[in-house]
Amino acid sequence: MKLLKKAGAALALSLAAAGSAMATIPAIVGTTLTGVQTDGLAMIDLVWPVVVTIFGGMLLINIFKRAGSKV
Repeated sequence: MKLLKKAGAALALSLAAAGSAMATIPAIVGTTLTGVQTDGLAMIDLVWPVVVTIFGGMLLINIFKRAGSKV
């Protein structure tokens, strides 16, 4: 019976410690994810004009090829 009580107490203590550790993680994770999101959006803002320019150039080349083949 003593062994069961000790095991129960150890389990309760470990669950309480895990619960308090889990309470501090979301603040750190939230701050980090916000920073990553901000950096990702900044990168998208920098890359988007390049993607549009390349896609537009490829589209224009395709249009000129079609027009040139009909002449």
